[in-house]
Amino acid sequence: MHHQPIRRALTLAPLALVLLVPPALARDSSALPPAVSNAMAQVSPQAIIEYRRRLQEYQEARAAFDAEAGAYWGAISEKRRTRNAKRRGGQQITLDDYVLEQPPLYTGPKRPVNPEPTEEPEPRPRKPIPVVADLLRAAQDLYQFTPQRPATEVEFKRAYARYSLAFGLTREQAVRVYSFETGGTGNHDVQAGIEHGGKRAISTAMGYNQLLTTNSVELLAEQGHELIRALSEKTAQSSGAARKTLEHKLAVLKKMVAQAKSVPDTWSEHEKIGDTAQGWAMHAMVLDIDVGPMLQTHKLLTSVLFARAKGYTRPLTAAELEMMNLTGDGTGLDMVTMPQAMRVQVPTSNFFQRSGYERNPVAIRHNTVAKLLAVTDARMDSNSNNAGAKELAGAF
Repeated sequence: MHHQPIRRALTLAPLALVLLVPPALARDSSALPPAVSNAMAQVSPQAIIEYRRRLQEYQEARAAFDAEAGAYWGAISEKRRTRNAKRRGGQQITLDDYVLEQPPLYTGPKRPVNPEPTEEPEPRPRKPIPVVADLLRAAQDLYQFTPQRPATEVEFKRAYARYSLAFGLTREQAVRVYSFETGGTGNHDVQAGIEHGGKRAISTAMGYNQLLTTNSVELLAEQGHELIRALSEKTAQSSGAARKTLEHKLAVLKKMVAQAKSVPDTWSEHEKIGDTAQGWAMHAMVLDIDVGPMLQTHKLLTSVLFARAKGYTRPLTAAELEMMNLTGDGTGLDMVTMPQAMRVQVPTSNFFQRSGYERNPVAIRHNTVAKLLAVTDARMDSNSNNAGAKELAGAF
């Protein structure tokens, strides 16, 4: 009989919880770690009231911002759909086809710190990011294959230079993109996060042009016929032990290409393979002295050919090629085909999803197409003076 009024009072007056904190703590303390229980007992009711007031202010400000930002990014998506439709119809793109205002920035209060200590939730396990040792193990386990590593780094650079030139990449494009992607110092097995003193891989991006596992799967699926042709020619011109090694490598490459082609030719399907040991084994080919330079070349060459197929015949500058390399061919071409007069006016936000933009400090700081291309060029200029970049330039 006495419990019903208490429940009604709690429903009608949430602040009454403050007055009931000590008894609740006394009853539940055995369920909490001693440090948390003791800290909660020391929190004053006034501190909790102030926290809740500030939390409400924050939530109201954040909700207002999210409504404004939602409308902005909705307009970005709508303009993108309009541009795509106009391109399909062969119509000219104008300034009116872009959002010309910069995205709203949140300037309201920060989320207040809860004075009531709580148990830390169990951290979510990190998705494993394979490193070179994992790739090599997968290739050996699944294909009984170990990539043939270069005797020296310059050997890999020379192979890359020969293949790049044969397929129409310029020295400027190859060297400057390498300089941007690796800082002008990266080896053929350099991995994002494990460079310049880094201790932990932050992605599977590897090599001169920082291919992801998904890139390797996709290139094997889409360019596999060319990779097989080139390696077959080299095999036919060899003899003895070198020929036996190449024959085994060619057999493995054919199996990998068949596996990559066994799923629909979409990024999402290739990404699924890239997240498995099968994808890791395919990614190991980036390290091989024969196949690796071809994969690195085709990573850039696909963008060049995409632009050409869309009617863009002017040679891409290295910075323009890097935009396509970073953002994807369709989005990158949107920037590349823009006249200079428009580049200085169009915000970079037009080429991002909201979540990607808000995590990209470079795009936020350099917030127009012209500024983003300029800072890319500046970084290429600086990094091209580093030893690795000079060595690669010499390989051409």
